[in-house]
Amino acid sequence: MKEQIEQAILAVLPDAQVHIIDPDGAHFQGLVISASFVGVPLLKQHKLVMNALKEKFATDTVHALQLKTFTPEKWEAQKSNYIN
Repeated sequence: MKEQIEQAILAVLPDAQVHIIDPDGAHFQGLVISASFVGVPLLKQHKLVMNALKEKFATDTVHALQLKTFTPEKWEAQKSNYIN
């Protein structure tokens, strides 16, 4: 399922770096870094990603996705908070 989520996001944001963490097979954590987010408000960034996953959430397979989105510049400034 992790790969399917990544592919669905990449279909909408082909320039993105997508990292999905699957701790239990139903609740996912996603990190999406894309230049397409430059100048786009955070809420619209999340909507863009979530619309790509709408079909996945229509099934019982994916129950939740904790989502973080970043522009490349914002990621560079904050990645130390996410990577050890």
